[in-house]
Amino acid sequence: MDFTDVSLTALRVFRAVAEQGTFTAAAASLGYTQSAVSRQIAAIERAAGAELLERRREGVRLTPAGRIVMRRATVVLDEIDATARELSGLPGQAGTVRLGWFPSAGAVLVPRALAALRRTDPGLHVVGREGGTPALARALRAGSLDLALLASAPPFRPPDTESPPLRLQTLTERALHVAVPAAHALARADFVDVADLRGQRWIAGSSSGEDHVMGVWPGLDERPEIAHTARDWLAKLQLVAAGCGLTTVPAGFTAVAPPGVRVIPVRGGPQEQRRLLLARLPHPPTEAVTRLTAVLRAAALDTGEPAPTPPPRP
Repeated sequence: MDFTDVSLTALRVFRAVAEQGTFTAAAASLGYTQSAVSRQIAAIERAAGAELLERRREGVRLTPAGRIVMRRATVVLDEIDATARELSGLPGQAGTVRLGWFPSAGAVLVPRALAALRRTDPGLHVVGREGGTPALARALRAGSLDLALLASAPPFRPPDTESPPLRLQTLTERALHVAVPAAHALARADFVDVADLRGQRWIAGSSSGEDHVMGVWPGLDERPEIAHTARDWLAKLQLVAAGCGLTTVPAGFTAVAPPGVRVIPVRGGPQEQRRLLLARLPHPPTEAVTRLTAVLRAAALDTGEPAPTPPPRP
């Protein structure tokens, strides 16, 4: 089989596997069976005459040959999509940026940035999607995203170990807060002492690939009681408002907390800082990417106030 005979379906499946990181996740995103995905990958590797994906226990990784195919496949698929849009009479893709973001950025920062963009640069079209940091890093590598907003916690390691390193820009660094029910005893003070977080019930989120449970205050010297687990930020905050437990949130969530929720800084113990990163591949950015970067940077600085300095403990 010659590589020129590779189907568009195989290219789309290959890109999905590279982005999602596993055959199972790619099958779910495409609505295919896992065996169908495996057959498409086997076919494209036969045509390439090389292994394109390194199979590892934690998922797949592009081989050098795979990176070549992915770079070219992304161009082909983007051109096919642009042709389909043009034939349908839809606007062209000039001035388009493909942006990815982690969930909490989609709750506050991204909507504000896109609202500002419509006022200042209405000709710039942003196509966006949410994902976890590992998936977003893979999508950048695959060429299906131009920019990605990533979250980083101490010790602030790079989002992946691929080469060349992603170009990372720190937009903000702020302290982690806790969201507590307004009727809770902890909501009466301006700060929560870390010792008072012991014995609380927590609303947790997905913790795939993490060594701690998201939504629970890091470093607690006890096994936390998880009252509920939810992926959606609105659901987590509404559960807090209902008095079902506490959850951790970025400092910027103060402005979007629903009624019945207080977002409060924590004092005592190590400071739990979180960085908001803007990531892209290290090649020169397009003008559209540069313009969106400036809007995101401005929105990040305007979103939320830095936590006040805690008073000294007696």
